[in-house]
Amino acid sequence: MPSPSSSPKISLLSTLSPPSSSRAWLTAPHPALPLLATCSSDKSVRIYSLTSFTLLSSITGGHKRSIRTCAWKPNLKGESVLATGSFDASVGIWRKYDTDDLNPKPVITPVDFDARDENIDEYEDEEWRFAIVLDGHESEVKSVAWSAGGNLLATCSRDKSVWIWEEVGEDDYETIAVLQEHEGDVKCVAWHPEEELLASASYDDDVRLWREDVDDWGCVGVLRGHKSTVWSVSWEEVTPKVYGEAEGKEDGENWMKRREASGPRLLSCSDDMSIRVWRRNPKEQVQQSRLSIIRNGSSEEDWVEEARLPVAHSRPIYSVAWSKTGRVVSTGGDGAIVVYEERWRQASAEPTSKSVVAQPNENGKGESSGSGPMDGVGTDEEPTQELGGQEEKPAEGERYQQATEWLVVAQFEGAHDVFEINHVAWAPRRDKGGGSAAGQEELIITTGDDGVVKVWTLDV
Repeated sequence: MPSPSSSPKISLLSTLSPPSSSRAWLTAPHPALPLLATCSSDKSVRIYSLTSFTLLSSITGGHKRSIRTCAWKPNLKGESVLATGSFDASVGIWRKYDTDDLNPKPVITPVDFDARDENIDEYEDEEWRFAIVLDGHESEVKSVAWSAGGNLLATCSRDKSVWIWEEVGEDDYETIAVLQEHEGDVKCVAWHPEEELLASASYDDDVRLWREDVDDWGCVGVLRGHKSTVWSVSWEEVTPKVYGEAEGKEDGENWMKRREASGPRLLSCSDDMSIRVWRRNPKEQVQQSRLSIIRNGSSEEDWVEEARLPVAHSRPIYSVAWSKTGRVVSTGGDGAIVVYEERWRQASAEPTSKSVVAQPNENGKGESSGSGPMDGVGTDEEPTQELGGQEEKPAEGERYQQATEWLVVAQFEGAHDVFEINHVAWAPRRDKGGGSAAGQEELIITTGDDGVVKVWTLDV
């Protein structure tokens, strides 16, 4: 495990070839195959190989404007299904049969298109089918996300709404909820990895949590604290991960037990240049806790801000992602890639987080002053480390919060030259040199305004 004296290093492994000729918004790794899907302003989605880092096929013709987002449907065998969201206010569902074997093969140089293995060629030859278009949003679709089971699709839009669709048959989807409680452009949706619980992030500075109660979907929590647009959210993997050794054995054991009881945490990043970690209080301990959030009516979820990552960006943070190894990566308007680790706090260290009662934002609802890949100009306001509510003494049973701290362990400036980076993701390494156990090492994938997708290693 890395120590403070042996920090990881971010190194460029490859640039996907050929790049897009216009702005690229997002790159989604396939859940099972060595593939990446990149959506672009040129109204196309490019499918790249994660073994050769070359273009395999392009998806075109389904949308009339920029494709802003895409997501692979999980838990499929023999077929790949991709959802796309566009500025034309529509969502597309695309299908393609997979080949029998797309396991990693010896790496091929990006310029040697003819030398790729025959299975990859077969994948390229198969055509994508535009199966169905989902209409309903009144403005640009900003994000799409499949539930862990793959039966539900969430979409969000500039029209301030979140839609939930259920697949009731092949190429047949039914709208089961239209959620309209956000007061601004909804930037991102992400499903909980274990439950049918949806998180949405918005221009109104809030993160909302949604769940079905009986036959009706509703908001079960509002996470407030960001002072400007929340661009992205990312869920933690199921198993908690902390680097280093716990100096206080009892604290470490109590922290792990509480983490497992709380379930996966949620990350959010914002125009205010902060990244926050949110945790759910187990139901049986809600009444005992002095931590709370502003709730919506009879909300049944009790979520609190557990920590803030160190301030490392000089401009708005557009994207954040949690890896299977427990690390976090972020990127945004300053073109920097930053990697963070959660480590056991040293016994002599002072606590860096306090328990609080979160309050509404000082700027009011929908008063975002920051910039983004699509909105306005930047803010000169300095990021603050003070929370927006009254500080309180940690409640009994909350001492475990001080058992860990977040540190910046790696940083790379100007990753896409002078261009902003719109998205970052983790993907298992699948090319030659990825280690004896395929998929054990994770790569960082960045997508920029320059139309380029870059693949990075984190050398530890």
